[in-house]
Amino acid sequence: VIRAKAVSAKEVDSGNDIYGNPIKRIQYEIKQIKMFKGPDQDIEFIYTAPSTAVCGRLLDTGGKKEYLIAGKSEGNGKMHITLCDLVSTWDSLTPTQKKSLNQRYQMGCECKISRCLSIPCLVSSSDECLWTDWAMEKNNVDGRQAKHYACIKRSDGSCAWYRGMAPPKQEFLDIEDP
Repeated sequence: VIRAKAVSAKEVDSGNDIYGNPIKRIQYEIKQIKMFKGPDQDIEFIYTAPSTAVCGRLLDTGGKKEYLIAGKSEGNGKMHITLCDLVSTWDSLTPTQKKSLNQRYQMGCECKISRCLSIPCLVSSSDECLWTDWAMEKNNVDGRQAKHYACIKRSDGSCAWYRGMAPPKQEFLDIEDP
């Protein structure tokens, strides 16, 4: 997971398909601004398919737009992204999302976020946060919970949604019910 700018793009060969035809990829040269999660070296290149029709992710080049990118790292300075990976412009993130990248999201790594596709929904264990944006906000995957909440593990081992700009206070971590 990185914050980066794409500075240039070029089409490159990425091996051959099962019929011997070349597989084309777009290689973005990027300027990494910050690594939130990943290898111990900077990401220099991001690869994607050449069009959205084959799950490629198109980035604005020129180094003006900043992105938050979550993809698959090869650990050698290369990353791959598809339409299924999170790629958002930095300016489109809420202050809570930006703050949570440094602090809160890592507090929920042991928690499970379960999707609620239609009401009613129930959690099946205490280490679960129920994500209801889709059901409550007309099939919206980028709703109130996604923008303003973080699922974090509390001191009693349970998980709950936390909203706020400051790190959770001890009282929140010690309570029994979310």
